[in-house]
Amino acid sequence: MKRKFSLVFILALILTVVAACGADDKSEGASGKDSLIIGIDDTFAPMGFRDDNNEIVGFDIDLATAAAKHMDVDVKFQPIDWSTKESELSSGRIDLIWNGYTVTEERKQKVLFTEAYLENAQVVMTLADSKITSLNDLADKQVGIQALSSALDALNANPISEKVTLNEYKDNVLALTDLKAGRVEAVVIDKVVGEYFMTQQADTFKILEESLAPEQYAVGVKKGNEELLGKVQAALDAMNEDGTSAEISTKWFGEDIVLK
Repeated sequence: MKRKFSLVFILALILTVVAACGADDKSEGASGKDSLIIGIDDTFAPMGFRDDNNEIVGFDIDLATAAAKHMDVDVKFQPIDWSTKESELSSGRIDLIWNGYTVTEERKQKVLFTEAYLENAQVVMTLADSKITSLNDLADKQVGIQALSSALDALNANPISEKVTLNEYKDNVLALTDLKAGRVEAVVIDKVVGEYFMTQQADTFKILEESLAPEQYAVGVKKGNEELLGKVQAALDAMNEDGTSAEISTKWFGEDIVLK
């Protein structure tokens, strides 16, 4: 009687292990699991931000969601401290950085990048009635900027940076809030972000014609994870081919500005 019980128990255990292995194989997605966690700055309109209902929306949110469907995985958007984005990625707490993430030589040493999908530049925003009309006019002025951003890199690469008083902020919203309040006289910001705020408050701000630096956005992947990089790139390529990226771009920017 004891022998019969043991055989039944062992058979049940084997079947359980086999079933579990099969379930794991079925659920694996692009990075060995059934979902991707994407790190974002949830104040970075129009790339990724919270709407009036506190829902995370934006161009990159729609693009990443569509890419996840192509890869047959679920996606979760995780707001992070943007100044620690590379640490979040390398630690495995997030799988991708995908939220207006600028390609720089310094960042290439820390992460893998997909091909660029959007052109951008760093520009200067001031109040609409400001007498600042050029980069040289920033001399001796209080200038706001997002900490540890490509905007900061672009400003530091320009000689005018030695003549300004820099005020660093956690995000662009706080910087623009201080600009409106008169606590700073200009803000260096991504062009796509600045233009979005211009559509919302055209009478409040203006953007100088002279820009600081051209740049490009791409998706950041953890070093060593070439498999995931390839699958994300394949999804982006497929969306360029089937018109998905153009549709999303038109929704947010009024035209197709996605790099092909």
